[in-house]
Amino acid sequence: MRRDSRLSVALHALLHMSDHAGVLTSEVLATMLHTNAVVVRRTMGRLREAGLVRSEKGHGGGWSLARALDAMTVGDVYAAIGSSTIFSIGVRDERPGCLVEQAVNRALGHALGEAEALLVNQLRSVSVAEVLADARAHHARSPKGSAGRG
Repeated sequence: MRRDSRLSVALHALLHMSDHAGVLTSEVLATMLHTNAVVVRRTMGRLREAGLVRSEKGHGGGWSLARALDAMTVGDVYAAIGSSTIFSIGVRDERPGCLVEQAVNRALGHALGEAEALLVNQLRSVSVAEVLADARAHHARSPKGSAGRG
């Protein structure tokens, strides 16, 4: 099963943006993220709608942070990019009239709902600035030349 990496891409972009004064184009961000500029534009558009980044059009335009990293949480970024199904486990609705299927769906739905709420609350408790601090701390401890920034 293919995993949804949109949250990771969005956080990665925000952290790179924090290291640059001014704006970064989608193409420059795509190079930093090792992805396509279309993916960057789609992701950044969602972040802009949530007020996390801003865009400037025209020559010299690009993307920049609209809020400080300590004023946004990983949960804010998660909400901005659009919630995907967190778990690959799901309910079955082949036979909606089946009482057994209904009971299974209630049990699974309740457990999955609680697990998702727990995860979202955890994401809301971590600022993007904390993620950047962790990256910088690990970079400082890594041997020279190992694991590049990316």
